[in-house]
Amino acid sequence: MIRFETVTRIAAPPEAVFDLSLDVDVHTASMADSSERIVGGVGAGRMQLGETVTWRARHFGVPWRMTSRISAYDRPSHFVDEQVAGPFARWVHTHDFAPDEAGQGTVMRDTVEFAAPFGPLGTLAEAAVLGRYMRRLIERRNEHLRELAEAPRPPAS
Repeated sequence: MIRFETVTRIAAPPEAVFDLSLDVDVHTASMADSSERIVGGVGAGRMQLGETVTWRARHFGVPWRMTSRISAYDRPSHFVDEQVAGPFARWVHTHDFAPDEAGQGTVMRDTVEFAAPFGPLGTLAEAAVLGRYMRRLIERRNEHLRELAEAPRPPAS
């Protein structure tokens, strides 16, 4: 099993970053390189506790599906999504949001635990390729979130 953490600093309040992180439309846009799209469950907007979404994507040239459920939810500080069906033997992604030291932004921490299927062959794939690949995927998603959260907003009319 692989476990890694990423920390992303975002110049936006935790509530805004939390809400963007649960928005399936934002997720789809952040995963455009893998042609990720929704094929079941929540079809648009922000997910809530207990809701599921099924994604279809292409990674390493191979199409796959993954259904995940929001299994923990404490706005604006914490949520967890877990695979309930899909390519991994285990997938748990914990999202934590805290105000930064100045109280002006957010420190977003992602903790991902996953295990590939196929026993010893899966363990080799985790070490050789999947660990780095999944970290880069999460980092790319977080950069997309940061850009959206920090984008200037038009004045309210």
